[in-house]
Amino acid sequence: MPEPTEPSAGGVPPAGTSPEAPEAQRPGLLDAVIDLLQTVRDWVRQELGDAVHDKVAVPLQRVGTAIGSALAAGCLAVVGFVFIAIALLLLLARLLTWPGALGLIGAVYLIGAGIFLAIKSRSMVR
Repeated sequence: MPEPTEPSAGGVPPAGTSPEAPEAQRPGLLDAVIDLLQTVRDWVRQELGDAVHDKVAVPLQRVGTAIGSALAAGCLAVVGFVFIAIALLLLLARLLTWPGALGLIGAVYLIGAGIFLAIKSRSMVR
């Protein structure tokens, strides 16, 4: 049996249907405020996302690239330095004995480390 869709004779709508009141058809003040707050929240998230990307993410990417490049250059310099040291060791071993060549190269490294340490300690004090 089909359900009636029109109100009964007493003016009461049938069960399961909602009365069509003017308040239900248009959004209330609370709904408008909630919509406004959600719009403001979305705008703030978008602006903060752009600001964080521009002020934090991009500089961090640049710093990461610079650090990676410096590490790669440092590794290449160390490998080159090792080859030069081996060549110098072989040359000095011909002129001096092996212990003399190793001692001379070790002394040069220690003197270089001492000079570097002195320069760095002075700059840290300032």
